[in-house]
Amino acid sequence: MASSGTASFFLQRIPGFMAVFLAVFSVLITVQCDEQVPVIMWTSEGVSVPQQAPPTAGHIVGHQQLASYLEKALNVGPRNLVLFLQDKMSIEDFTMYGGAFGNKQDGVFPNLEGALQASSSSLVLPAVSWPASNAVIGQLQDQLETSPLYMDPETLSQLRLNASSPALLVFRLPYGTGSDLLSAKEILSGNDEVMGQVMSIMKSQSIPFTAVYTGLQPSRKEAASMSLEAGLGGGRSLLQSRGGYRDRSRDRERQQRVKERPGVYPPVEFKEDDKTCMMLWARRLTVSILRNNQWEEHNLTPATFGEGVSPKLHGSDCDKSKSRLVLNYENILGHRSFKLIFVMSQRHYTVSARRWFTLDAVELEYDGTKATFNGSRKIYAPAEYSYRCSSVSSFRWPLLVPRSAKDPANQWRVSFDDFQIQGFSLSGSEFSYASDCAGFFSAGIWMGLLTSLLMVLVLTYGLHMIMQLLTMDRFDDPKGPGISVPQTE
Repeated sequence: MASSGTASFFLQRIPGFMAVFLAVFSVLITVQCDEQVPVIMWTSEGVSVPQQAPPTAGHIVGHQQLASYLEKALNVGPRNLVLFLQDKMSIEDFTMYGGAFGNKQDGVFPNLEGALQASSSSLVLPAVSWPASNAVIGQLQDQLETSPLYMDPETLSQLRLNASSPALLVFRLPYGTGSDLLSAKEILSGNDEVMGQVMSIMKSQSIPFTAVYTGLQPSRKEAASMSLEAGLGGGRSLLQSRGGYRDRSRDRERQQRVKERPGVYPPVEFKEDDKTCMMLWARRLTVSILRNNQWEEHNLTPATFGEGVSPKLHGSDCDKSKSRLVLNYENILGHRSFKLIFVMSQRHYTVSARRWFTLDAVELEYDGTKATFNGSRKIYAPAEYSYRCSSVSSFRWPLLVPRSAKDPANQWRVSFDDFQIQGFSLSGSEFSYASDCAGFFSAGIWMGLLTSLLMVLVLTYGLHMIMQLLTMDRFDDPKGPGISVPQTE
């Protein structure tokens, strides 16, 4: 790995003219490619592994190269890996908030900087392609051959790790931007405090570890222009006047206002031991029953989501391999007792070498009768992701099908719009990255293919007609008599 001096590319104090150069350089990077995320790796204090050469300036690290860096680090370094996964991250976050413009006292990464300086083996990759950084969990899971554990500092303090047994500990960190620079700075500062707490707990347990800090996707694109303003002097005084804040109250208030907006409501959460283990959200939930050759529909959304609505979830349970979310209702389509049940499971698949979760079934229980729709063949996602689909139904491009021809589900229809569900690997009260059900060939792609095919056919027909033109067998000779073409009436 590269020395800790490489990390000072982001964090150490630099002269004024270098600040201008760094700001312009970050703008150029953003202009060339908006989809870049930094990746920072280091080992715990006292652990020394062979150094890896960092990429050349301006080079964008791809999927294979990032996998090579991770593989070399884990083959010789500690196999207890701590992954700090931030929702969004860009190089501008470090140039704007890392004290890189002479404002060392305003830097929001003191714990990260201290860890990089204490580590004898650190590596900073300033520009990693977004798809590569997004798949870092899968790469680490494959190389460590273990499932990720989504944690927080409180649960980590109760966990006892073994230096000889690999572990992948994932800490999800938020990122948000408001109308000013203060909100993002506060959140990044809070994230650094979380990293400091985690590293302190790991140090107290005397467990050597390898740490990785990266993001799921790039942060806001306008950060480049704001970084240029800061580098040229306009943002320097702003950073100085707004330093020193550490609480997240403003971010919580902003999230609360989002939840209170009309038409936007929080998801259904099922907690076990005060920890969220299942979440469900949909813009619309409907069920229909066939009576007298007509479909009678009922909308379950008002009784499931919304301000002041607390759905009854008794009967729900979850563990590491199976989850069962039960929504209890009353007086639905003439049935006094009615339950909508989502049955999920997860297991390791040898072919893909990773764990997947499936929505095995959607069940309707009413007055002692059970109708079962099978969804395991089409509704699935990686175990650490959530599943999302714009439409999940049993009758229109069905993803849910009755279990058998004699099942009572044949007399029912279910439809979920803007549907999202997660039954495993939840961290806090937010969905993980969503695996969408959208297919590769969308309507726009089909229209483009058909239009291109039509144009190719027209061009082929035109070339064929041109090739059928024949040359005249006689030509007019100016020295001889003219060609007479008799015309008859």
